[in-house]
Order: sequence, then C-alpha cells, then structure tokens
Amino acid sequence: GVAMAQGPAHGPGRCCCCGEGGGGAGGAGWGLHLRIDRQRLHCLNERRDGSGALVFRAWEERGDRDKFVESDEDAELLFNVPFTGSVKLKGVIVMGEDDGSHPAEMRLFKNIPHMSFDDAAREPDQMFSLNRDPTGELEYPTKVARFSSVSHLSIHFPKNFGAETTKIFYIGLKGDWTEAARQEVTICSYEAAPNPADHRLQQVTPQAHLIS
Repeated sequence: GVAMAQGPAHGPGRCCCCGEGGGGAGGAGWGLHLRIDRQRLHCLNERRDGSGALVFRAWEERGDRDKFVESDEDAELLFNVPFTGSVKLKGVIVMGEDDGSHPAEMRLFKNIPHMSFDDAAREPDQMFSLNRDPTGELEYPTKVARFSSVSHLSIHFPKNFGAETTKIFYIGLKGDWTEAARQEVTICSYEAAPNPADHRLQQVTPQAHLIS
C-alpha cells in the first residue's frame, strides 16, 4: 500500500522496510545505536564536545550532514561505546566526506572500557582498511565469533586520507542485542510497580514474581 510507505507512523517494525532502494536489507539490522549507553559514550579528540555521540544514529538518518564529528589536534579519533547489554557485532559502516578527511583505517577493540590513545597502541581485535564512503553504503563485516559478547566497543581511527583532521558523519553498527540477564532479575525483584519487562519475564518463568 502506498499509504503505509509514506510515514513512519506504523512503528519501528514497518518503516525500515521502505528505505530507498528497498532498504529493508539496509536498514533492518542497524539498530544498535538504540542500545548504546549514551551517558557513558565517549569520543576522544573530538573538536566539539559531545559531537562524537551524534554519529551513532538511525541508518535512515545517516544522510543528515549537520551531524558529524571532527577531530581536533590531529587525524586520530577514538570512540568508547558502552552498550546496555550484550551485543553480537556483525558489521560496521563508516561514512565521511569524499576527500582527505575520510578515515582510512579502523581498529576495533572489545570490552576494554575507558580506552585512551595509549591503550589503542595494542593489537586490535580486528582492523579494516577503509574506502571513502560518502553515502554510507559500505559494510565492513566483523569476525562474528570474536565479537559475539561485546559489552563495550572501542573504535579507533588512527589516520585519514591525508587531511589535517578527520571527519565522520555516521557510524552504523549492525548486530544482535541481548539484555544483561543477571541485572534484569535484580531490577525486577525490587520493583514495586509492575512494568512490561516484569510481565514478559513472568510469562517465560511463572515463578519469577516469587523472587524476593
């Protein structure tokens, strides 16, 4: 139906399938930006404070060129990205300008919170040579077995294609997210008012509400 394709009013399940060029395959898996612990997300060497967080957004909004991060002193950028649960990371998209400011290399580290540039000198879990991607179409697949239980992801961009500073418009993270199970039980047992998560838990394990 034409009506359905027009607005995203039909909830998150529907609207990702009407992205340009049948973007169902494109938009569907790229929802991990919703699973980032924004309070603790940190970008090192960003020129504008807080701008690093702007590049983690919906796949459909990757073309919003008002939102970007630019490096400050040199070409390096380092993102520390904590998730609200456990993530199986399957792919990454990096979108920049079609010029020398586009990052040329990406190094991924898992589960090392609060990394500094000194820490980033160590061997990464995976490294990619990047191509310039001004439209956000190139997906870099991770070694999934290596990134199957990621609670914290660090993304290091050591260099670009020759400009003084590096500019990134969008970083897409594709994968599966699972709640941190132990935490969930603790929260439920102390909660006086029932919330939807409680009910879901009780349907699966009828004894859940007896935990005290």
